[in-house]
Amino acid sequence: MLENALHYSRTLLTNTLLPGDSVIDATVGNGNDTVLLATLVGKYGMVYGFDLQKKAIEKTKEKLLLTSLSSQVRLFNQGHETIGSVLPQDTPIAGAIFNLGYLPNGDKTIITTGETTLIAIKEILSRLRKGGLLLLVVYHGHIGGKEEKDAVLTYVQKLSQTDYTVLRYDFLNQKNNPPLLIAIEKK
Repeated sequence: MLENALHYSRTLLTNTLLPGDSVIDATVGNGNDTVLLATLVGKYGMVYGFDLQKKAIEKTKEKLLLTSLSSQVRLFNQGHETIGSVLPQDTPIAGAIFNLGYLPNGDKTIITTGETTLIAIKEILSRLRKGGLLLLVVYHGHIGGKEEKDAVLTYVQKLSQTDYTVLRYDFLNQKNNPPLLIAIEKK
């Protein structure tokens, strides 16, 4: 059975990440990906999580406490475009995930944007290890979503095929703008 974009992103992470890796959750949201990443990298790995909304950070902290995974996670109540000011340049990143759009059950006027997302993508790509993955689950059925999707697609289509493999995974016959997955693997 074909997985939806979100589930396939988690399958890719599970098949790529190893204990001890450093990873990024660029949009912690409700904390589900943060918990998965913390589980995959184990107690010797590190998850760097970013979200503008305090509600998202608090909810994620709760999930991490309940799962005893807090020690391998650092959460930042700031946008993903600040990754460059938080992570040392020499930190090799094995994986990163974005869920673009807005916080489910949150304020739908607070959205990710192409401008800040592209800044974060460039910062992560500069640190991504060989074989590492940068994953973008693009929710685009809201105001501003199409513009962000177009900006991200335009950028990733221009990445050198010598350095990266870029995959677009989406369903063509579904209604209501289902999310698409963009997966970037560093060669």
